[in-house]
Amino acid sequence: MKKLMIALAGTALFAVAGASTAADLEAGKTAYEKFACASCHGADAKSPTLPAYPILAGQHADYLAHALKSYQRGASGAPATSNIRKNAVMGAMVAQLSPADIENIADWLATLPSPLSVTQ
Repeated sequence: MKKLMIALAGTALFAVAGASTAADLEAGKTAYEKFACASCHGADAKSPTLPAYPILAGQHADYLAHALKSYQRGASGAPATSNIRKNAVMGAMVAQLSPADIENIADWLATLPSPLSVTQ
């Protein structure tokens, strides 16, 4: 009986998480547009304006969120031991982002089609 209750609770948790994902993805798209990410990475997040700028579409959400947080730490003057990324442009851009913005943007970007792929 305990196993059944745990399984039902887990299923309910996934259902709730799935229901909130659509709103989070829409919030991510809205934040991407609001914070002018497209000005460097392209409106589709896979057509950067310069070759040195990375393609964001299709990247793993956890990687993107980690990168954005690292730019925030770099802009805040955190010590180099804090896993920082220093870039004047990105530092200024991510300074405006809340933790929810970061997660939403990363989640949305991860869902986009991309030329990035793994072949098997």
